[in-house]
Amino acid sequence: MNYQVFARKYRPRDFDSVVGQEHITRTLKNAIEQNRLAHAYLFVGPRGVGKTSTARILAKALNCVKGPTVMPCGECDSCREIARGTSLDVLEIDGASNNGVEQVRELRENVRFAPAHGKFKIYIIDEVHMLSSAAFNALLKTLEEPPAHVKFIFATTEPQKVLPTILSRCQRFDLRRIPAALIAAHLLFIAREEKITLDERAAHAVARGAEGGLRDAESMLDQLVAFCGDKIAEEDVLSIFGFTAEQTVSRLCERILDGASSKALAILHEQSEAGKDLSRLMTDLILHLRDLLILKADPGAGDFTESARAQAARIALDRLLELIEQFAAAESRMKWAPNKKLHFEVAVIKAIQTLGQATLTEVIDALARLRTGEAPPPRQPAAAPIPVPIPIPIPLVSDDPPPPPPLPKKAAVQDDALWPAILEAVRERRKFILSWVEAGVFLGIEGNACLLGFPKTQSLALESLTRASNRVFLEDLLSEIAGRPLTLRCEVREDLLEQALVEKKEDLPLDPVEALKNDPLIRKALEIFKGEIQSA
Repeated sequence: MNYQVFARKYRPRDFDSVVGQEHITRTLKNAIEQNRLAHAYLFVGPRGVGKTSTARILAKALNCVKGPTVMPCGECDSCREIARGTSLDVLEIDGASNNGVEQVRELRENVRFAPAHGKFKIYIIDEVHMLSSAAFNALLKTLEEPPAHVKFIFATTEPQKVLPTILSRCQRFDLRRIPAALIAAHLLFIAREEKITLDERAAHAVARGAEGGLRDAESMLDQLVAFCGDKIAEEDVLSIFGFTAEQTVSRLCERILDGASSKALAILHEQSEAGKDLSRLMTDLILHLRDLLILKADPGAGDFTESARAQAARIALDRLLELIEQFAAAESRMKWAPNKKLHFEVAVIKAIQTLGQATLTEVIDALARLRTGEAPPPRQPAAAPIPVPIPIPIPLVSDDPPPPPPLPKKAAVQDDALWPAILEAVRERRKFILSWVEAGVFLGIEGNACLLGFPKTQSLALESLTRASNRVFLEDLLSEIAGRPLTLRCEVREDLLEQALVEKKEDLPLDPVEALKNDPLIRKALEIFKGEIQSA
C-alpha cells in the first residue's frame, strides 16, 4: 500500500472530527436536522483550516444512503466514492485551472441532469475567487435558481475577490485559524496512533509555527518523522524549522523590560548565528507582547506562565501598546529588507529608549504634584531606562515633602452649595486643574456620585480630569466638603452647548496643551532647553 501523508490519512471524516470549527459544524448539523438546506454555501478561511474537508463532509451527509444525516456512515458506496474523489454526483473543481467562461457554461449544461446515484448533484469549487469576471457572470443565473437536486459549495481564501453578486447568493461560513493548543493536541493524537514519541513541547512548537493551519502542522510533523524517526524533541523542531524556543522569546522580552540593551542584542545575535529566522522571531516577540496585553486587560485570562504574568505587571498598558506598534512597524520593514538583523537591532534599541522616556501625561502629573507639594506615587516596576534626553525637566520631590497647609475645618455643605465650594477649594489647593474643572457643568448629586457634564468641545478637559491622580484628588475633596463619601462621574453630554459655558465664564477654558503653553514654569523650561510642546 502506498504511503499516505498525515494530512490525508487523518483528514476528518465527519463533523465531529473537524478540529476547531465547532461554530461551523454545529450550524451545518442543525440545518440538516431541520431540513433547512441552502442551495449554495461559501466557506472562507486561511489555508489548512478545513474548508474543503468540511465541504466533503457536507457532501457525504447529503448523499449518504442514510441521508441527509448529520452522521454519514462512511461505509456506503456514496461515502467511499466521495472520500476517494471518484463520485459522479460530487464534482470537485479547481477554480484556479477551470476559471474560464467555457468551463462554467459546461457546468451550466450539466446541472440539468439528475444525479446518478445520490439525492443531490454537488459542485465543490475550490479557490472560487480565481474565476474570471465573465465566468462569475455566467454562473449567476444558475446560482440564483438552480434545480432542486443541485448544491454548490464554494471555498476561498480571498473572499474580497469574489463578486458581491455571488456572495449575496450564498450562505457564508468563516472558518477560523485553529488555536495552537488544539493543533498540539491533534498532533499528539497522531503520534500515539503512529507509535511516535512526540515531546509535548515539540508539539506546541510545531503548533505555534503552523500559525493556525492544521494541514501545515501535519505536514511539518511528516517532515520531522522523516528526519528524526520515531522520537521527536523540541530541539529537533527548533533546529529543522528555525523556530525560537518560547523561553528565549520570554528572555528577550525580559531584557527589553530591564533596559539591558547589550543583553537583549546578545540574545538577538545568538539567534542569528544559530540560523534562526529573524522574521519569525519578531513575530513571536509581538505575539508574546500581545499575551502581556491580554494579561493587562484581564489578569485572570487564559493559561499564561508565571513569567508572563510577572512581565505584564512591570509595564504600563500605554507603554505596552507603543512597543507592539513599534515592533509591528519593524516587522513590516523586515519583510523586504536584505539586512533583517539591522532592523531588528534598531527596533530593540528604540523600544528600550521608549521605556526610558517620560510621557506628556507623566510630565503633567509631576508638575501638578510639584505645585501642591504632593509626594509622587510609588512607581510601578519598570524597565531601567538608558540615558535619553527628556524634553521638559521634572524637578525631583523629596521622599517626605511638607504637607500642604490644610483648609480650615468646615461643616459639611448642602448639595446646592457643594460645587461653588469645590471650585474655591480647587483654586486654593490645585490651581493647575482649575480650568479643566470649570470646563464642566455641575449636574447634581445622584446617589453617592457627583455628576459633571462636558460638551463635546471639552473632551480633552474631561480626559485630563479622569486621570487617576486628578480623579483621586477630586473625589477626596468632594467627600471632605460634602461630609460623606462621594465619587466623581464625568460624561460627555450632547445637550450641553458652548453657550452654557460662556454664561458661566467670559473666556472658555483652554485645553490642556494650551494651558501648558501659557504656564510660566513651562515657558521658562522651554526657553532654557529651546524646546516646544507638540500635540500627540
